Amino acid sequence: MPERISHFRSRGWPAARRMRRGLALTLLGTAMAVGPVQGVGPHGFAASLFGSPAIAGERPSAKKMIERHPEKQAEKQAEKPPEERLDYTAAEAAKARPEGLPASVRIPGDDAAAFSALIEAADRASDPWLVLSGGGENGAFAAGLLAGWSERGDRPDFGVITGVSTGALIAPFAFVGPQADEALKQNYTEISAADVFEFGGTRDSLTDTWPLKERIERSVTPALLKAVAAEHAKGRRLLIATTQVDSERPTLWDMGAIATLNANGDPRALKLFREIVLASTAVPGVFPPVLIPARSGDKTFEEMHDDGGAMGPFFLAPAAAVAGETRLILPTSRVYLVVNNRLEPDFQMAGRSVLSVLGRTMSAAIKAQTRAALALTRSYAQRTGLDLQVALIDPRFTQTSERPFDRPYMQALFAHGRALGRDGTAFADSAHRDGGHAEGALGAVAGR
Repeated sequence: MPERISHFRSRGWPAARRMRRGLALTLLGTAMAVGPVQGVGPHGFAASLFGSPAIAGERPSAKKMIERHPEKQAEKQAEKPPEERLDYTAAEAAKARPEGLPASVRIPGDDAAAFSALIEAADRASDPWLVLSGGGENGAFAAGLLAGWSERGDRPDFGVITGVSTGALIAPFAFVGPQADEALKQNYTEISAADVFEFGGTRDSLTDTWPLKERIERSVTPALLKAVAAEHAKGRRLLIATTQVDSERPTLWDMGAIATLNANGDPRALKLFREIVLASTAVPGVFPPVLIPARSGDKTFEEMHDDGGAMGPFFLAPAAAVAGETRLILPTSRVYLVVNNRLEPDFQMAGRSVLSVLGRTMSAAIKAQTRAALALTRSYAQRTGLDLQVALIDPRFTQTSERPFDRPYMQALFAHGRALGRDGTAFADSAHRDGGHAEGALGAVAGR
């Protein structure tokens, strides 16, 4: 943990606050990322930041942000009762839309009919798709892979790109194209934990992500949205998933449609774009959820959205379709799925402490969830004749990290992904490099 963060609140912490900090480290280390790590457990979350100098200008340091906002520490130190949200019903939620914007900018992520209609309206949806998983700082793998793929010269112009969690932070750059590869490299090789979160917590989380929020506000610019809107106009689609906490349902956002509204002069679209990106990275309980103003009839209220990865490690199609409960044939014949995680078991002795046991168990659970999702997706591809190409962090990469958002680790992982992308081996024989558990997971989920 960088000294500039840990020192911020290190003196005179009461025991309860120290325990909360330890719990935050453990949960942060396991949430949506699974890899062998020495010292603090598996890797952290939400490492990617929109920091391209070409798009966003100079990236401020966390120290400068703290200096600009001394009131933030005073706010956290003041114990205030939680603010109440305006009540709303499930019926009102079903008809809600982002305040001031058309309902068409999003769909329920579990509605196969709505998803089919959205995709059928995209002229380029028959082109290859790119699906980007969660995985925190392990997103350096996808960033490197895309850079190497561009250097190889045969990177597709993807018709649809979907992103969850750290994948949501990569997706806009991937959507813009290879000209954004340098920005992705910086995002995943030049940051640290100080650029993402601060310990101390908020009313609804163990940490505060105001550094990430401010960085997104500086970096998700009208210029970036203009580029996204231009690609959207070509019939391509950029989709990011969040979890609607109140309804316990995934929400799928049409980011190109939102970018187009901004290009047409609606400033609310830029704000919403930023909020969605932040929300998709919000590890439940660890990072603050994002409250998005919505309107249903004559009533205005706030929806609570957080980590899209809470509903699944990646998004290809609504879960019912992937599981075979409803029929849905994608218009594309090929999907490239990048899993920013390791899936093979990693032996480490657990300590006799709540945090150690919780961390190891969560790591195992996340790996199992990802293996099961991957197995179901392979089965869906086989049923529908889809050519599914999977890249994942496999035993060929052996480096470990000593702390969340460890810069040398991310730099090494970026270089590894870049080499695989450049050599054309990232997607080779992935069925035999997922820890050997894909078939077992499929059998468990299918009940055979």
